[in-house]
Amino acid sequence: MSDNICYLEPVSTLLWPDGAPGAVGDEDADKPTLTVYLPEPSKASGTGVVVFPGGGYGSVCMDKEGSAVAEWFRERGVATFVVRYRVAPKYHHPTPLMDAQRAIRTVRARAAEWGVNSSKIGTMGFSAGGHLTSCTGTMFDKSDAKATNPTERQSCRPDFMVLCYPVISTTAPCTHIGSRRNLLGENPDPKLVEQMSTEKRVTSETPPTFLMHTDADRGVPSENSVLFYLALRKASVPAEMHIYAPGDHGVGMAPDHPVLSNWPKQLEVWMESRN
Repeated sequence: MSDNICYLEPVSTLLWPDGAPGAVGDEDADKPTLTVYLPEPSKASGTGVVVFPGGGYGSVCMDKEGSAVAEWFRERGVATFVVRYRVAPKYHHPTPLMDAQRAIRTVRARAAEWGVNSSKIGTMGFSAGGHLTSCTGTMFDKSDAKATNPTERQSCRPDFMVLCYPVISTTAPCTHIGSRRNLLGENPDPKLVEQMSTEKRVTSETPPTFLMHTDADRGVPSENSVLFYLALRKASVPAEMHIYAPGDHGVGMAPDHPVLSNWPKQLEVWMESRN
């Protein structure tokens, strides 16, 4: 590892140091970032999680669904990488997915530097970030061994996924209209809408997945998680789903909730059971 790595303070780096492809400006919103949270070496498990906060594809919630998540993981020896990806109104599909795939490739390319096992890199997302996460596990491409950039030679397939009250369907009645509009535009091609409904893209190569939702969620109904879980079962992909009765949309890690504060522990048990 590099001698200058700090295990106490997170460090942000540009996903595209030479300029993001398709950028339409030179503001912060045009420069996606990866914020690195590393555990103390004595606690490091070798696992890494790339986190995509929610925000309806119109913003990115970097605190409750970003830094708070990273600190929870870091305490448990997991290196965490929070992504600020590009969103509407400036950017639509495929830009967020492009940023997400670049983030996974970056972590894999720098795995040794950051003390991560390159075969134990997962993705985690909340709400619309959950949709983006589900895209990483259903729309990955093969690495380009001939790429001149070493980052682009890396696989962008996650080794596991964690979906928290995710937007999944872009076609079913349970879809989140705002996220779909921000991602695909006002009048998207029906074929594109169909393609971005990720429960329809699950295959046997989709990574093992942990899902968490609440029955009381009216912003993104739990049918989204159910649809994805059923698709995973049909494809014989290992999956675990927890749907809690109480809890509004956007609870994050819910540390102070009398019921939902249990869900991160269930995630911890699931991750430990999968080594």
